[in-house]
Amino acid sequence: MAETIGELRGELVTMAKRLADIGRSLDVAVKESRIALLEEKMTYPDFWDNQAAAQSIINEANGLREIVGQMKKLESAQDDIEVMLDLASEEDDSEMFAEAEETIAKQQKAIENFELQLMLSDPYDKNNAILEIHPGAGGTESQDWASILLRMYTRWAESQGYKVETVDYLPGDEAGVKSVTLLIKGHNAYGYLKAEKGVHRLVRISPFDAAGRRHTSFTSVDVIPEITDEETGIELKPDELRIDTYRSSGAGGQHVNTTDSAVRITHIPTNTVVTCQSERSQIQNRAVAMNLLKARLAEKKRQEQEEEMAKLRGEQKDIAWGSQIRSYVFHPYSMVKDHRTNHEIGNVQAVVDGDLNPFIDAYLRWQLALEQSRAEAGSHGDE
Repeated sequence: MAETIGELRGELVTMAKRLADIGRSLDVAVKESRIALLEEKMTYPDFWDNQAAAQSIINEANGLREIVGQMKKLESAQDDIEVMLDLASEEDDSEMFAEAEETIAKQQKAIENFELQLMLSDPYDKNNAILEIHPGAGGTESQDWASILLRMYTRWAESQGYKVETVDYLPGDEAGVKSVTLLIKGHNAYGYLKAEKGVHRLVRISPFDAAGRRHTSFTSVDVIPEITDEETGIELKPDELRIDTYRSSGAGGQHVNTTDSAVRITHIPTNTVVTCQSERSQIQNRAVAMNLLKARLAEKKRQEQEEEMAKLRGEQKDIAWGSQIRSYVFHPYSMVKDHRTNHEIGNVQAVVDGDLNPFIDAYLRWQLALEQSRAEAGSHGDE
């Protein structure tokens, strides 16, 4: 046991160093001063005169409190583990040692998750996510692949404690789905799921091919943040919208919708189309569709700004929508590989069952490294 306790002490030292590095980068004292200043502003008599500004202050304070609170919780847990390990060593208690070993594993995971959370610094990372899945050419093959991805994202979201709402669903002709739109609700949902935007490639022996041949299928996934009216700054003029209603397309049975409650809204100037058929009433579907439209127009505006900045920097930017980001190979070998980060996992089934966090983690770290590289290149250019 002594040798194993020594190994665990080594892990504790490594974790303590990681926490110290995180603490330095966070500068908790500065954040606590900022929280005190924001809390003081909340006591002003005219605080609620500007509702949007007041909510912004509250959101900032809550976000800072959460970060500082989590940091202190991790530091406290670290101290507790050290005491537990000391006691296990002194008393030669195998049961306490086993508990310490399990607690250390949980602490390592908690630190990793906290590091990951701190990477989500973009303005909309904290928002809910709107995720759309569209199969490529290939009929039933691609539509079935789209349904596998739908299940994968649903399972992942539920494992994170997020709520999943189906906004729009169009079933496939024989199997799978022709298109589906999900609203995934939860803190940082967009920040994590933005890693999934792009084309996903599947290689397998087709269950729909009587000859048992290998097929390659492609499905595109689009992810945008759900944005409030205050965040978008977009005003929709009635004369720029075409609103159509139609009968919802469900799987049939007793819940089949027999009224024209589904809503399709077209933004005429940009030819942007959104649909919603998840709610029971046309009024509710229209409200959800309007929110989707604002979010999509805001995303379009953001992409145009990014492309303009890329031109000014002289960068050659790939169009994310059309780029193949990940391959899932079931045959002739088993592997999932992300082509941006080169992260690989041999257990394909675990990934399509919702184990996406290793890929999301690798993507966020890759993005962070890219941003740091650009910042360094920019600073050298200014010298």
